[in-house]
Amino acid sequence: MVFSFGIEHEVAFLNREGKLADFDSTTFAEFNQVVDRLPIYPNDHLQLRVGDAGIRKKRWYIEGFERFADSDEVIDCLSKGIEIRTTIHSNIQNAITELSDSFNLLCEVAAEFGFSPILTSFHPYKTSFAPNPPLNEYELKQLQTDPDDQTANIYMVTYGPDLNISVADLPHERVIDIGKKLTYYSPYIVPFSYSSPFYNGTLWEGLSVRTFIRTGKRPATLIFVQGKEQLINSVPALTKIARLPAEVGRIEFKAFDSCDDFSIYAALLALLKGLVIDESLPGRATVPDAELHKLSAKLGFDDEDIFTNAAKILQAAEVALRDDPDIALLAPLKVMLTKRRTKSHTLIELFKNLGSIEETLKCTYQT
Repeated sequence: MVFSFGIEHEVAFLNREGKLADFDSTTFAEFNQVVDRLPIYPNDHLQLRVGDAGIRKKRWYIEGFERFADSDEVIDCLSKGIEIRTTIHSNIQNAITELSDSFNLLCEVAAEFGFSPILTSFHPYKTSFAPNPPLNEYELKQLQTDPDDQTANIYMVTYGPDLNISVADLPHERVIDIGKKLTYYSPYIVPFSYSSPFYNGTLWEGLSVRTFIRTGKRPATLIFVQGKEQLINSVPALTKIARLPAEVGRIEFKAFDSCDDFSIYAALLALLKGLVIDESLPGRATVPDAELHKLSAKLGFDDEDIFTNAAKILQAAEVALRDDPDIALLAPLKVMLTKRRTKSHTLIELFKNLGSIEETLKCTYQT
């Protein structure tokens, strides 16, 4: 099997005042002055979608909710942060290296404008997003055509990665089957990434409020297919038509929380690779099991069912990767599982010591 890998990572920031830079406190122009200073690489457009509004011209772009006039003219973008996209790589380590380089460059430039990166996977203060001013007729009509946009109230308060993996020359039926497999096993593998224990200004009663609220309404996995006839009808969507040739056959895993240690992304990509190769795990689902994700979000590996299945899946991935050097990348996941400990546990302890969400978040992304 010939694999390709890519990563999309959303970065949230504190502003000069030490508050979360979000759609209420930070304008598109303020974030755009950061992106403006970052380089354009000439051939990226062959791999990275630019989009209609022209906001996505670089490896970095402003993530947000686009506002339209009574036509297809974009007049604003309510912004929640800056997303980094890597180009497509033939091995995991090169994707991680590019992500790290892009992140370091972003932080360097952002600091000049008073922004500092923080790890959060759900807005620690705001529980949902409502467009202000309210949507006009054109925007409401547009929403009906894209189920994803109908959950803007969720995605505008969540931050997380898309981990992309593809295998050359696999028939689309096989790729869709892998998507169903990853969707089925998602509740057991997402705890490895948990990093959102804050909600509405205080500690939440679990480990990942992002998973609790998001997964089920939004997909765990998205498969990019070539044509309409290959689409599967489901809500949330499991399949989507590729927007450029490089996307055809891409498996995009969307359910992980954000990580500030990029070696965890390497481990998770190795786990996904192992699950693509594996032929022993029988579970398949077209849409994520919302209730199981809620249980997972609250208890993580402290739930015996989640723990046992996570261990089984990790072992299956190890067996599948037996002679592949990427097997070594799984090491941090084994440690997490043995200790039944996630990033959220660290954040909860920091918060109890520091008594402030902002002070806690300032301790993230520290190497």
